[in-house]
Amino acid sequence: MREIVLDTETTGLDVLNGHRIAEIGCVELINLVPTGVTWQCYLNPQRANELEAFNVHGLSDAFLAKQPLFRAKAEEFIDFIGDSMLIIHNAEFDLKFLNNELKQIGMDTIKGERVTDSLSLARTIYPGQANSLDALMKRLGVDASARTRHGALLDAELLAQVYLELRGGRQADLALTSESSEATFQAGGVESGRELREARPHDATEEEIARHEAFLDSLDDTIWRRFTAG
Repeated sequence: MREIVLDTETTGLDVLNGHRIAEIGCVELINLVPTGVTWQCYLNPQRANELEAFNVHGLSDAFLAKQPLFRAKAEEFIDFIGDSMLIIHNAEFDLKFLNNELKQIGMDTIKGERVTDSLSLARTIYPGQANSLDALMKRLGVDASARTRHGALLDAELLAQVYLELRGGRQADLALTSESSEATFQAGGVESGRELREARPHDATEEEIARHEAFLDSLDDTIWRRFTAG
């Protein structure tokens, strides 16, 4: 099962006011294991950042003006995500921006049914609690020390760790421990390289038998004695 954890950075919060995507970051998971394969690009949004957005991601207007337009990277982006399920935190926000960009160049939009919203997932697990990405990283012990500013790829990598914890922990690949992986076995299922020990005795001692008989003597018409008498 292939999933893509995705995040965006934008010039502002409202796509209806003409704000656009400045960065896209994607991280690939296969069967809930990060593969190390990522996709990232900065984009020329053809407009200025709002100050609040710049303070979040630190991508200057001058820097973004030198980046490619979305239409130049769209095919590469669509090819990378393929038909995989997308994992997005607060998916409604990112989908509005992604679909706005796709509509502008006449490409098919991304349908909501192929998106897992990790914010909704977190709310079902931690109802009534803060479930922002920052709050979840702190709660789940995800190291965010490298995150001095928001970045789409970095946030996607951090979200991937959070998502795996929400899905049951980063041990989801069922990897063998070093101890168990070093075990060797011979044909026929006989384990080698292991110290053989004598089986522990399981017969009752004379003292245990005497205590059991004394207990039976204290009972009236025990089923045990009727069963063993014959």
